[in-house]
Amino acid sequence: MPVSADPDTSHRRRLLDAMGEAVARKGYADTTIADLAAIARVSRRTFYEHFATKEDCLVALYEAASKQSLGVLRDSIDPSHDPLTQAEQAIEAYLSTMASNPALLKTLFIAILSLGPTGLQARRRVNQQLADFIVEVVNRPHEGRQHPPLPGALALSIVGGIHELVLQKIEQDRIGELPQLTATTAQFVRAVVYGPR
Repeated sequence: MPVSADPDTSHRRRLLDAMGEAVARKGYADTTIADLAAIARVSRRTFYEHFATKEDCLVALYEAASKQSLGVLRDSIDPSHDPLTQAEQAIEAYLSTMASNPALLKTLFIAILSLGPTGLQARRRVNQQLADFIVEVVNRPHEGRQHPPLPGALALSIVGGIHELVLQKIEQDRIGELPQLTATTAQFVRAVVYGPR
C-alpha cells in the first residue's frame, strides 16, 4: 500500500506496520500501545488520534491487508479465460501473496482470532468480501459457460475451505508451501461449482 504524503495517513500506516511487526515478534497479548508508538516513531497521543484501542488497530491492519489481497485477486484476472480459470488464477495469486509475508500472515490469521467477537466479525466481513468476489468472477457471463450460477453460500464455503488449508500450513510452519495448494483449491472450486456428478 503506498504511503500518502498526508501526515495523518502516514502515521496511521506506520502504526499498522508497527502492529504487524510487534505482533509477529511478541504476540498480540504482549504487545502494548507503547510498543506500537515506539516502533512507529509516534507519540501515544498520535496513536489515540487514529485508534481507540490496540484491538481497533489490529482489526484495521487485518482489514487493510485483506483489502490489498483483494486487489491482488482483481489484478490477476485475465478476462480472455473462462470464469473458472479466472477464479483459479486469482486463488493462485492470493496464495502466493500470503506466502510472501509469513510474519504478517501469522499475525492476521492467528491474532485476529484472539479478539473474540470483534475479531470474528472482522473475519466474517473479509470472508464475505472474498466470497462476493468469487461469485462475481465465476458467475460472469462467458461464451460456452457450462456450469450453473454459484450461490453465495457455496462461495463462502470455498473461502472457508481455502482458509482452513492455509491455517493448517501456518500451524505446520510450512507457509512457503501455500502456492502448492493451488491444484487442490482449483479441484475444490470446480467440485463446488459443478456439484456432485
